[in-house]
Amino acid sequence: MSESAAPEGPMVHSARMERAAVAAAEAGLAGLLVTPGPDLAWLTGYQPPVTERLTALLLAPGRRPQLIVPTLERPDAEHAPGARGLTITGWPDGQDPYADLVPLLDPRGRYGVSDNTWALHLLAFQRACPGASFGAFTELLPMLRAVKDAYEVERLAAAGAAADAAYEDIVRLRFAGRRERDVAADLARLLREHGHSQIDFTLVCSGPNSANPHHDAGDRVIQDGDMVVMDFGGLKDGYGSDTTRTVHVGAPTAEERKVHDVVREAQQAAFEAVRPGVPCQEVDRVARQVIRNAGFGEYFIHRTGHGIGVTTHEPPYMVEGEHLPLRPGMCFSIEPGIYLPGRFGVRIEDIVVCTETGGRRLNNTDREILVVR
Repeated sequence: MSESAAPEGPMVHSARMERAAVAAAEAGLAGLLVTPGPDLAWLTGYQPPVTERLTALLLAPGRRPQLIVPTLERPDAEHAPGARGLTITGWPDGQDPYADLVPLLDPRGRYGVSDNTWALHLLAFQRACPGASFGAFTELLPMLRAVKDAYEVERLAAAGAAADAAYEDIVRLRFAGRRERDVAADLARLLREHGHSQIDFTLVCSGPNSANPHHDAGDRVIQDGDMVVMDFGGLKDGYGSDTTRTVHVGAPTAEERKVHDVVREAQQAAFEAVRPGVPCQEVDRVARQVIRNAGFGEYFIHRTGHGIGVTTHEPPYMVEGEHLPLRPGMCFSIEPGIYLPGRFGVRIEDIVVCTETGGRRLNNTDREILVVR
């Protein structure tokens, strides 16, 4: 491992919390309230169980980070990677869980709240501080986790390589005569065999189902002549994978090859558009223009990509209207598709990281149409 990609440790988490507090101040916020989920894990390394008991991190400019936890979970919190940078307070069952936290809040301040905060807790904050206001991280600080450091990119690359290995294995198995859900189960097994601890999705969409971008693998039996879209990913060592390849059972028709070629060209063109300073929407526009020029514009029905990190979907988004410029370290998918209703669909997806000079793919399996049996 290179020096620039040193492992995460207490100093990394302290730096992240400080950076988040500064970003909050620059956004005009009094602070941030972070509850269990990807934001808390990224900031502190602490991943408690998600229950009705309140766990919350308060980050505010000029103040030591304060973590409120149930007393029964305090020992785990104290052993978290970022614990040395925190003041940790426990609250016992039967006590008001908000009593230690609410007095630290500016009664008229505006706070950013992690996106997956339970309504139970947010409503309690609102009742306790009726003069304060609260907004979601995605709206107030969309770029908080968007720019990855060298260590994070390395982890994402390892997750991408593991997903690639799962794909190389799955295409050696038989498709024809098997249910979509059986192939999906094989994909999940292979992802685990290649180091994934969490499987987020294994979409296997065959024949007319491949024209549904988010079709969940079902009982349809895959047949000779089917186009099969496989979109799969999860978490490996805390960071996400997400890749899509479209294969064909038996020899494809000329039309099927043409559609696949158009999607592949659109994906390549979007990849070549990646460089620092380019607005996110431009990546979407480039992919969409290739598909539009080929006469399939109305059949590309979703954005071109999404960010990835400690979750498989996060900012930035490659979509019309997203004017934020790409920066080195941003990691995101490029996944154009064409979907012909009732017939077939094609999608090709790689995770890409923006570098100082352009883009770097973190998925590297063949993008040509592959014939399976």
